[in-house]
Amino acid sequence: MPRPLGELEDAVMTRVWQWNRPVTVREVLEDLQQERSIAYTTVMTVMDNLHQKGWVRREAEGRAYRYTAVSTRAAYSAALMNEAWSTSDNPAAALVAFFGMMSAEQREALRDAVRIVQHDDEAADAAGAPEAADAAAAAQAPEAAAPAESAPAEGESGERAEGPGR
Repeated sequence: MPRPLGELEDAVMTRVWQWNRPVTVREVLEDLQQERSIAYTTVMTVMDNLHQKGWVRREAEGRAYRYTAVSTRAAYSAALMNEAWSTSDNPAAALVAFFGMMSAEQREALRDAVRIVQHDDEAADAAGAPEAADAAAAAQAPEAAAPAESAPAEGESGERAEGPGR
């Protein structure tokens, strides 16, 4: 289960998820600076931490890195909801309380999601193979909910310079 992202980690990941392409520290910095005063080294440290935690992968490009999300925002949210639900001493009551907090639009989205899952289950039953359900689930959420644990590649220290002055 992923731990919830911190406020700055979430701000960085929001951009990585929204842009849905490899990004540099400089790009994230310039966008964040529209909302707050923040140093290049702070953003670089946050992105390195996200890499160390497995939230992003990175590829060297010259003296800098380009970072790409390992998971989707939806998968992250789903993992957080699943963890919260599974830690309840009364999961049914927790679900009832959660559903009671939902707006009509959210409940309709939930009904749509249940229909999709039921359809996938029926397709798997019709195919007679549990693998069909796994394939359908993969088509709905192709990336893992939690980031993979990753060790730095050989020669990668996490100390690589990102730009001028480093």
